[in-house]
Amino acid sequence: MANHKSALKRIRRNEAVRLRNRYQHKTTRNAIKKLRGEENKKDAEKMLPEVVSMIDRLAKRNIIHANKAANLKSKLAKHIAAL
Repeated sequence: MANHKSALKRIRRNEAVRLRNRYQHKTTRNAIKKLRGEENKKDAEKMLPEVVSMIDRLAKRNIIHANKAANLKSKLAKHIAAL
């Protein structure tokens, strides 16, 4: 266990950040699944900018890799174009 006051604070902070990252990542994954399951093209096109924004936010905060974000956005755009 850590002995320094700053190390104890860092442990608490890391746990809070980890939980926040986990929540945001899971929320985004659920939004992606919902978008992929959408049958109506008009609704899917309306949802796409929101989901892309969520993906960009994850990439900006290094929760997911930038290339993974680009791949996800590309696949979603192709999926919607094919509807």
